[in-house]
Amino acid sequence: MSTDETYHPRRGGFLGKLLFLLVAVGIGAFGAIAISRSDLLDAKTDTSDTIKNEETAAKIDWVAAAPGRIEPKSGLVRVGAQLLGRIAEVNVKLNDNVEEGELLIRLDDDEARARLQAAETEAASRKRERDAQPLDKARDDLRNAEDNVFTAERALTNARFGLEYELQAQRQGNGSADRVNDARKYLTKAKAKLQKERATYASAQSKADIPAPNRLESALQAARSDVSVAEALLEKTRIRAPVAGTILQLPAKAGEMVAPSPDQALAVLGDMSVVRLKAEVDETDVSKIKVGSKVTVKSNAYPGKEFAGTVAALAPSLSSPQFALRGARRPTDVEVLEVTIDLDGNPPLLPGMRADAFFK
Repeated sequence: MSTDETYHPRRGGFLGKLLFLLVAVGIGAFGAIAISRSDLLDAKTDTSDTIKNEETAAKIDWVAAAPGRIEPKSGLVRVGAQLLGRIAEVNVKLNDNVEEGELLIRLDDDEARARLQAAETEAASRKRERDAQPLDKARDDLRNAEDNVFTAERALTNARFGLEYELQAQRQGNGSADRVNDARKYLTKAKAKLQKERATYASAQSKADIPAPNRLESALQAARSDVSVAEALLEKTRIRAPVAGTILQLPAKAGEMVAPSPDQALAVLGDMSVVRLKAEVDETDVSKIKVGSKVTVKSNAYPGKEFAGTVAALAPSLSSPQFALRGARRPTDVEVLEVTIDLDGNPPLLPGMRADAFFK
């Protein structure tokens, strides 16, 4: 073996160390290149997300959103019974348009009519007894005022029943709009007359040195009070429309027994001439909403469609949420502000539908 070919451990160790050092430097350089490329990719991704967020923000043209529910202009008006009784007649049907004061449902009123007739007969008898005896002249003005108030009350009762009859006849095709208008005018005059006579009675009663009523006058006043009570009982057998509108729900059926209960509505009606949205805005967004603001309304019932509206009214105070309430409230739950939104045109949205409002 020649000298050049002889293995030298020291030389081999030096060359090995040199080779390891070169490899280590190469790996380090490659690692440095890989890290810097990764950083560039991350930076590129962050920039892309920022651009996308800015573009999304540019497309959003609303400052607040709130859940809500569709309702008629007058709200959902629920009417029920004022006393225990049996339904004798249901005079309307679903989707019927009714006028204010129109009779919707009549309860069995035989007993109430009998009581009213007996009370009126007793009052008439007491009046004849009073007029047959000499009376104190100092009470003439007050006595005449009392008689005029009682007569005006009877006229108002008759006018109310007259309008009830004409409205029912018109719905059945036996009446006319002119007769209904005449009956409504007569009712208006009867109300004005009663108000005037009550003012006259109050003026006569305020005079000083009026002697106390005698026994016959007291008996007549008691009899007339019985007439008023019987009349009020008869009126409670009539379930009338408190507002003009459309019959939206009518669970009442002839022959059913009903009782006064806030949970038992015999009819639900509302003014459908204008459809509104009652929305609930979180308290954190209250400062962004004002009357007259434009609103976009969306409903899952009509996907892809938008309905325009305007903020019509804001509630004067915050309250607990009703539309989005799920389970018991917690101390950390936010309060909401009820916002009334008038919808433009005649949208196909129905009362009771859920919808979302987006305030521009």
